[in-house]
Amino acid sequence: MSKTHLPLTIPALRQAYHSGALTVRSLMQQLDEQYRTLADPALFIHWLQPDELEPYLRRLDTRSVADLPLYGVPFAIKDNIDLAGIPTTAACPAYAYTPTRSATVVQRLIDAGAIPVGKTNLDQFATGLVGVRSPYGVPRNPLAPDRIPGGSSSGSAVAVAQNLAVFSLGTDTAGSGRVPAAFNELMGVKPTRGLLSTVGVVPACRSLDCVSIFTTHLTDAQLLLDITMGPDTEDPFSRSMVSMDSNSGIPMRIGVPESEMLEFFGDAGYAAAFESYRSALAHRPDITLERIDFAPFREAAALLYQGPWIAERAAAVGEFIQANPEAVHPITREIILGGFRPSAVDTFQALYQLQALKRAANAELEGLDAILIPTAGGFPTLEAVAAEPISLNTQLGNYTNFMNLLDCAALAIPAGRTATGLPFGVTLFAPAGHDPKLITVAARLRGESIPADANTMSAPSTWLDLVVCGAHMRGLPLNHQLTRLDGTFVREVTSAPCYELYCLHHKDPIRPGMVRCSGGGATIQMEHWRLPIENVGRFLAEIQEPLGLGSVELADGTWMHGFTCDASVTTLPTTETITAHASWRQYLASR
Repeated sequence: MSKTHLPLTIPALRQAYHSGALTVRSLMQQLDEQYRTLADPALFIHWLQPDELEPYLRRLDTRSVADLPLYGVPFAIKDNIDLAGIPTTAACPAYAYTPTRSATVVQRLIDAGAIPVGKTNLDQFATGLVGVRSPYGVPRNPLAPDRIPGGSSSGSAVAVAQNLAVFSLGTDTAGSGRVPAAFNELMGVKPTRGLLSTVGVVPACRSLDCVSIFTTHLTDAQLLLDITMGPDTEDPFSRSMVSMDSNSGIPMRIGVPESEMLEFFGDAGYAAAFESYRSALAHRPDITLERIDFAPFREAAALLYQGPWIAERAAAVGEFIQANPEAVHPITREIILGGFRPSAVDTFQALYQLQALKRAANAELEGLDAILIPTAGGFPTLEAVAAEPISLNTQLGNYTNFMNLLDCAALAIPAGRTATGLPFGVTLFAPAGHDPKLITVAARLRGESIPADANTMSAPSTWLDLVVCGAHMRGLPLNHQLTRLDGTFVREVTSAPCYELYCLHHKDPIRPGMVRCSGGGATIQMEHWRLPIENVGRFLAEIQEPLGLGSVELADGTWMHGFTCDASVTTLPTTETITAHASWRQYLASR
């Protein structure tokens, strides 16, 4: 059977469903046939069978395309991320367990209508950038079969490259969401640490781990970020972060390392490809390239495996490996068990060094829209990695290992081919919280446009759009009042700067009241939800005084239904003014 030609973007797939040109069940059947014809047994550790898919399909039978932003969109999941009822192996059969609930990120995608197709292969325990350290074999790179697929999220990248999923989830602690993207000609989103929950993810380095996203289009990347990001009260590393303004001026200022600081490890094709890409940008009037000192980034990269952070991998799975040494890939075992050697003194000395490097790195980032670097310094063959498994893996981390240590957001994008036709990619990075800006920068570099409403779906008349600012937000005590009425999260938004926020201590659970004022107010962080119109009455019945549904002005000047509060609460002795926090989550964090 020939390869199924999935519509190239999420909006295109939704349009195919809406027009009747495609149904979810017919697509899933086609994908199943295509997967079996592909005959790459190392790609998926677990491909979902028809009976395992049926609950997801049955749910969509009662919904429409207009209901859900990811209606019927197939996605793959790296097998160190939980999917309820399906074993999680982390590419180690002896470690396997079957979770009763999905990872937070996976559940948010399913709630938005996406359908999981399977659990993908990976470098065991997400330790590696090569994609060959798995007892399940090596997924074939469809663009260069003699080359590595890239790791550790090897299967997740190949699944999208093979058109078996519109997007996939990986993880990225040291580059695992970017290196496979480069080698498979994909977008690789490495979000700000804590922006996406890691609850339900087998830890590698818990303080550095990120869930990453592979996709083929920037518009999809923006939508998927909007759906998956957001605080999770169960994740101690989750952060409530206001994303930075995505607008960038003209000319856009892009930092590029000094040429002598770039290393390509003898790969002349990759060196020439980067120089060609840099040169093309230098001739564009809408972009200004500025030389930066790459030394602090390179020095920080060396700390990840040469410093005490390897001990965090030992903290995650070291005891299991000690108890089951023969069950673990020898290279993985050697690397992780080395984490028991660093001392507490080593750790603190490295923390001091990292803090100094952060200051130097931030100075280089200052005033730039992003910094541009190669995603990898070379594209090794399978044969070369077999001969030098550790040294070549280390080389692949040259441009990736520093990112989470220095608290940066990153986006890997395709950047053409080498003279011999091999895929080549570059990475854009910026400080934490600049994730939307990186998508804007990437779109400018690629000559693409991101629709202003790319992060929303068309709202039919059968839905009510509303904004919530407190206990009804995701992960908070009253969120169930929305979700059990089939409410759907759309995006995070902010109000116009004309509201005051109060804590109503006499309510259980405590909750905020947002009061419009004539002066001195602030912009308040909120969430945009959609509720089926037939369920609005039931939702209203649960709203307690002095709260009610009214109209709320957003920062962009539009108005939307949302929670308002009677101004009389401002005089109650049980009311606390919390406007300065500008966010209910920030207030809760301060308590």
